[in-house]
Formats: sequence, structure tokens, C-alpha cells
Amino acid sequence: MHISEGVLSLPVIAAGYAFSAAGVAMGLKRMKDKDIVKTAVFSAAFFTASLIHVPLGPGNVHLILNGLLGIMLGSAGFCAIFIALILQAILFQFGGLTTLGVNTFNLAMPAWVCFLVFARVIKANKIPLFVTGFLTGFISVALSAVLLSFSLLMSGEHFGASAKIILIAHIPVMITDGIITAVALPFIQRVKPEMLCV
Repeated sequence: MHISEGVLSLPVIAAGYAFSAAGVAMGLKRMKDKDIVKTAVFSAAFFTASLIHVPLGPGNVHLILNGLLGIMLGSAGFCAIFIALILQAILFQFGGLTTLGVNTFNLAMPAWVCFLVFARVIKANKIPLFVTGFLTGFISVALSAVLLSFSLLMSGEHFGASAKIILIAHIPVMITDGIITAVALPFIQRVKPEMLCV
């Protein structure tokens, strides 16, 4: 789900950096000292999960896990995703430095939205956690795919076909992320419930 260098228009790049900078600043402001290690661990997990890429037009498809990261970190997810993406851009040329802001926002914003919505659902404990986990994983990837497609469309109408393909191609990723998050959240709650950022 990385957008490559040279694809986006300058206004989209600028907006991506502005929105991501605001998100990272919010994450840093709200992050407590005890959350630093957890943020680093989930940044590494996100980095590792998204290393295997299947190229698709100007972007690519891979496991994302931003919903799980969002539930675990809240607003600190912006920091974790930013760090992972900048390392991927520098070390492996996944995405790029000019598109770093847009890529960060496209992945971190859905993670934070899922935290805002589903953290309350988890606290209420009225819906089985595996159902909440699946919805978190599925919706976070769906929102990221929509933002990715929107980023491309805002850079030119000629990306219309690619935007549609990217949305369709991410359906298996939505389901896979949903299943992994559905399994992971009950496990984490059982063995280390204090890790959940709810």
C-alpha cells in the first residue's frame, strides 16, 4: 500500500506531510514513557508484516495490520507507522521520501479511527472480541485502500483505473487482516490485557 516516488502531485504530497505531521505531533504529545517500548515493538511488527509486496500499478499489496496497531497504540500509531515507513523507504525503497507523508496518513489515520470507534466497543464488552478484532482489521485496511485511491485520484484522473484496481485487490488483504486481528486481540487480552490501549 505504498505509493511510489514520482506518482503524486505536489499539492497531495504537501497535504500528506501536513496531516501526517499533525498526527505524529499528537501521538508524541499523548505518548507516555511506558508506551515507548510498546510503540517500538508494534512499529517493528508493522515493518515486518509489510515487507512482502505484490506490485500493483503505482502501489502494491501486502499485509498491513494497521487496525491491530491502532487498537494497541491509539494516537501513538502515527509515530509507529511513520518510523516503519521511513525505514522501509530508506532501506528497501518501498514507497519513497516524497510520498512518506501521504503513505503515513493513509495507514495511520484509519488505525486511529478504528481505535476511536472500537476501543469503546472493547471496553463495553458486549460484542465478542474476535468479532471486534475482525471488524477492526477489515475496516482499517478498507479505509486505507480508500485513502490510497483518493490520493491517486487527487493527483490526476488518469489514475482512475489504478484506483479501482487497488480497491478490489485489497479485498483479500482486508479479510486476512481481519482474521489475524480477530485471533490476536483475544490472545493479547488473555495473556497481557494491560497492553490493550483501551
